[in-house]
Amino acid sequence: MSNRREFITLLGGAAAWPLAARAQQPQHLRRVGVLMNLAADDLEGQARQAAFLQGLQEAGWSVGRNLRIDIRWGNNDPDRIRKSVAELVATAPDVILAAANPVIASLQAATSTVPIVFAAVVDPIVAGFVASLNQPGGNATGFITSIEHGISAKWLELLKDVAPRVKRVAVVFHPRNPSGQPQVAAMQAVAPSLAVGLTPIQLRDAGEFERAIAAFARAPDGGLIVTLLTETIRHRELIITLAARHRLPTVCPLRVFAIDGGLISYGADIVDQFRRAAGYVDRILKGEKPADLPVQASTKFELVINLKTAKALGLDIPATVLARADEVIE
Repeated sequence: MSNRREFITLLGGAAAWPLAARAQQPQHLRRVGVLMNLAADDLEGQARQAAFLQGLQEAGWSVGRNLRIDIRWGNNDPDRIRKSVAELVATAPDVILAAANPVIASLQAATSTVPIVFAAVVDPIVAGFVASLNQPGGNATGFITSIEHGISAKWLELLKDVAPRVKRVAVVFHPRNPSGQPQVAAMQAVAPSLAVGLTPIQLRDAGEFERAIAAFARAPDGGLIVTLLTETIRHRELIITLAARHRLPTVCPLRVFAIDGGLISYGADIVDQFRRAAGYVDRILKGEKPADLPVQASTKFELVINLKTAKALGLDIPATVLARADEVIE
């Protein structure tokens, strides 16, 4: 937690950088656009941004001396993302850092020439962002959550570890997101060996989703798994609220879910991805092309357990699971 606080402290200082840039009247500034999919007041988004800014500083870039940064927040809103994309592209940046599949799709629809470094992306080949992981071949490259969907099976295993009574599992996905189906398929492959049945539940409309969860929860021994999609991140407050209301043990894909009250999260360390993305931005600013920079998968994964939520659900987290946790929230 201390590192994340340091990142956010760094971010607070960044607010004054545009003023410093104007005061120093530099000869030439390289221009970097940043488009985050989360809201500006989202602590997770702030930590990600701060990690990126810290990475740039470590690479020798200083806002006001040799760099200008234009930041936009998409707030997981398609219209706002499209507007922010148009604004950033119009500034003629040297490179854009962006997060999440819908943001990258909107960026590539707007420009095929501005270099893009992405983070927190799922299945960039399936999404059409790159030709291959080793040779992206276009104007985008970056960091993805995982090369394979095997992590989805680990979510199911974790759920059984902390709530052995669970026999029925609702899997939250979005039907129009191509990454959701492979994640569900990976869980279906291991579900029989864990003696659980899966019920895919679509997250298209909040009211429809709430009714589907309520119907699922009427029968006993249920649990919930949240797939890693922009739609589930956008609706995480609703998902966490419904899980608590219906007393459904839940495994989520990102740390931010557990911080906000979810039972357990296991997934890529996205903040670390943004730190590493600064290195790619640095290389592009120094002349390399995104087409030649391989897409990289996460090297750090984190298990976060919310003991307060476990207590509310009447669950005793096994010591073996606690020993594996990177963070325990009490």
